Amino acid sequence: MDSIKIRGARVHNLKNISIDIPRDKLVVVTGVSGSGKSSLAFDTIYAEGQRRYMESLSSYARQFLGLPDKPDVELIEGLSPAIAINQKTTNNNPRSTVGTVTEIYDYLRLLFARVGKAHCPKCGKPVRSMSLDQILTQILKLDEGTRFTLLAPVVNHRKGTHKDVLDRLSAAGFVRVKVDGVIRDLGEKISLAKTKKHSIDLVVDRLIKRDGIRSRLADSLETALKFGNGIVFVETDSETLTFSERNACVDCGISLPDITPQLFSFNSPKGACPTCSGLGKIFDVREWSTMYEWMAAVHDFKTTDLPEDVCPACHGHRLKPEALSVRVGDMNIAEVCAMSVDACKNFFATLALDGADKKIAAQVLKEINSRLNFLCDVGLDYLSLSRKSATLSGGESQRIRLATQIGSALTGVLYVLDEPSIGLHQHDNQKLLATLKNLRDLGNTLIVVEHDEETIRAADNIVDIGRGAGKFGGSVIAQGTADAIARAKNSLTGDYLSGRKKILVPSTRRPIDRMLTFADACKNNLKNITVNVPLNALTLVTGVSGSGKSTLVEEIIFPHLQETLPDGVSKVTMIDQDPIGRTPRSNIATYTGVADHIRKLFAETNGAKVRGYKAGRFSFNVKGGRCESCGGNGVLRIPMNFLPDVFVTCDVCGGKRFNAETLEVTYKGANIADVLSMPVDDALEFFANVPTIRRMLQVLHDVGLGYIELGQSANTFSGGEAQRVKLAYELARPLGRAANIYIMDEPTTGLHFDDVSKLIDVIQRLVDRGDTVIIIEHNLDVIKCADYIIDLGPEGGDRGGQLVACGTPEDVARVDTSYTGQALRKILP
Repeated sequence: MDSIKIRGARVHNLKNISIDIPRDKLVVVTGVSGSGKSSLAFDTIYAEGQRRYMESLSSYARQFLGLPDKPDVELIEGLSPAIAINQKTTNNNPRSTVGTVTEIYDYLRLLFARVGKAHCPKCGKPVRSMSLDQILTQILKLDEGTRFTLLAPVVNHRKGTHKDVLDRLSAAGFVRVKVDGVIRDLGEKISLAKTKKHSIDLVVDRLIKRDGIRSRLADSLETALKFGNGIVFVETDSETLTFSERNACVDCGISLPDITPQLFSFNSPKGACPTCSGLGKIFDVREWSTMYEWMAAVHDFKTTDLPEDVCPACHGHRLKPEALSVRVGDMNIAEVCAMSVDACKNFFATLALDGADKKIAAQVLKEINSRLNFLCDVGLDYLSLSRKSATLSGGESQRIRLATQIGSALTGVLYVLDEPSIGLHQHDNQKLLATLKNLRDLGNTLIVVEHDEETIRAADNIVDIGRGAGKFGGSVIAQGTADAIARAKNSLTGDYLSGRKKILVPSTRRPIDRMLTFADACKNNLKNITVNVPLNALTLVTGVSGSGKSTLVEEIIFPHLQETLPDGVSKVTMIDQDPIGRTPRSNIATYTGVADHIRKLFAETNGAKVRGYKAGRFSFNVKGGRCESCGGNGVLRIPMNFLPDVFVTCDVCGGKRFNAETLEVTYKGANIADVLSMPVDDALEFFANVPTIRRMLQVLHDVGLGYIELGQSANTFSGGEAQRVKLAYELARPLGRAANIYIMDEPTTGLHFDDVSKLIDVIQRLVDRGDTVIIIEHNLDVIKCADYIIDLGPEGGDRGGQLVACGTPEDVARVDTSYTGQALRKILP
């Protein structure tokens, strides 16, 4: 079949849609937030593809995996096995890193185990193990006629008289020893000071290099290695050669374990630093009031919330000294992983190996280099392999998984992606598009939920869902090429692609009267830069991925402002994309405080007064009004022992979360459950005459969240939705006596052109009332509306961290070395 045929899709707000999506093409699904894009791409197409694949497995396998519910659709034909690449963090486990996720670290472990050169962890001298035959061959390379002595080290820099050692050697029939550098006869009395350190080497044999000594030399070598515990010295008139059957340092007396891949694993007892158990950090449990809090924090792997210090034993490298002493090209495995992907790629490109090592490492290096190239192809060349997965943004996490899929070289697969362009500068976008097209050209189908204009125009086919959000969305408005979408009169996407609608550049920029100076910023890759941030203005911090934007704003500017607020500023607030609540009980109504006003409103109705109900009766978190069968959750969790837990709708309240008595109380014909199931836009109309509620709902509508239900669980929100809820909350708060400073990181995440237009209006309202807004952003429509830009770069990672340009968008556009400036030239008047 040449298409995926969908008939009668009704998942969430999809309005019984039917559509044919071409196979083996790059297909973009677009539309405003809440229009139903994800419902079509992920909850219908991917869910059914995954369900059918799992259905094909054996009943034994399915009992461990569980079979997902069938999406509400009449027919889907032409599906392939589906893989979803979304924005969820790859792994919150503190042991997970970029290197482990991409499997590059596994190949590095193999490389270091096979061709790595061991060094003494104490003195740093090379350590090498050789077989008896190899040692024999090396000795026979001495010049003809060379006199040499075989010595076996039996005591190495140890205090004592060592009488028992000397007696044992004498009883074994040996004649001479070398004590502290002097040859002594075992027949004489040898007295050693008990409090001083001594070295004793057994003289095993004295030989001259000539033909016919091989047999005697082999026997003597075997004896020397036996008494020297695997080590032998070959002393000539000009030098002393050291050979060892095991990895050991003769000078320091340190023995190294067998060099295997496990030695380089911080998840194995053989390689992990014993002090920090391979985490690189140590955590202080004394900061917790109870052991329960500590256990809960560790269980959730939220190590970023724990008081932590770099491990004093391994200095954050996670491995034992023995592992860190093995080097390839003068670098240990931790030093290689600490480099950026780009620097790592250059390191292996110039790595010189000789003879057998070159042949042994060839296949391993091929795998390492290909994976490094894939990471560069998706714009992640600035990341280090030791970077923890939990610290990656959603976009970075998604692109890592994308790079991994490229490496698998599968064909005939259906890939479903969620905004892979998030976090990418325009300069990096072409790399991503080339990667997506490469996956397509391998014979795969790509369905990409996306808002980026460049990605939309590069698609083979576009599906525009809308026209609005929530109940006003869920329909296929237009389908075809970018030109076809632009001609569709009812398409909001087409309006912006054709220029019928556009986000205008402000006619004037706000004057800059006062600057805050942050001098000598040098954290992470920042190159000791000094930046100025204007007050009472909209400032955009821009630059390619990895250029240092987040470090500057979140680790320099924000902490400094928290410690020292400028005059005339009441507070500084970071409006980030962290969840607004970690439990299903948290929702948009509870977070914004709207729920309190709604409960009070219900408590003032005649129905409530007659029954004596107070406001608490209308909370599903309080006994009395909630359904006690499900505890106000609306669902029941059924434990399945070794199988995944099953969640079923509560058969007592029908998922409404309240008991029947509470639901009998109504306001304007709707009970509390009806109200919580209303989208913000419906609730705005419903509470039009209640100013305390209407004000907050209006702001939620203004930031593009009109489609979210008041009672929708907060843990289902995307990062962008959570950020806009926080923004709405701040905007709705009454003005204080002093202005505020707000900091945001990519608030346009997940937003359509039309939603971005609304968001810009809301942000400008904050600045117009006297607040200062600082935003990290790549979206050119937001950047062009700034009063002031701080552009970092010029590249990412080690080649970033410099101040490339600053000033108005027009000023930055005139800087040739600025990638942001180059992009701005194309859109500024």
